[in-house]
Amino acid sequence: MLLGIDFDNTIVCYDGIFHRIALEQDLIPKGLATSKDAVRNYLRDDGREDEWTKMQGLVYGSKMDSCMPYPGVLDFFHFCKETEIPLFIISHKTRHPFMGEKYDLHKAAYSWLENQRFHDSENGGIERNRVFFETTKEQKIERIRTCGCTHFIDDLPEFLLRPNFPGNVSRWLFDPAKNYQGINKLRRFESWQDILSEVS
Repeated sequence: MLLGIDFDNTIVCYDGIFHRIALEQDLIPKGLATSKDAVRNYLRDDGREDEWTKMQGLVYGSKMDSCMPYPGVLDFFHFCKETEIPLFIISHKTRHPFMGEKYDLHKAAYSWLENQRFHDSENGGIERNRVFFETTKEQKIERIRTCGCTHFIDDLPEFLLRPNFPGNVSRWLFDPAKNYQGINKLRRFESWQDILSEVS
């Protein structure tokens, strides 16, 4: 087994921070659910897609240090280190936001991994040269292929089901919000504890 793992919304949990910033900017009602999807959908339905795009740049840039890993993901990395299951982090992430301030989103993501101690041996010790942030989805797919992944974990079914996704790679959908219970074409997991149980 050689695992590839997505970054945003798979390793990093953004629930809460989008809600907090949207409240600070008076973009949403206080009673709105705290999930990232709830904030995104509210703004899109209200015709404020640009506000959502700017907020993404802010969160993925200067507010990245306020985000937390999903529960159990560091335990999973540690288990893979102990059992010698090789890992890659492979993500699609533009270098700069489409709108707003020109944060270096790759630098912010690398710093987050460092600050959350993903590179420390006691937390899995993933080597820095096994982390890739690609600027297009096509480059992400090519990286999955060239790294030789046998399994890939992602939160987006539309990415895993792309026609050019490598056919010999097992596609695992990370779905903690249970948004995709009706999808039968993918192995679906609702937590990192579930994924750990699968590989242990």
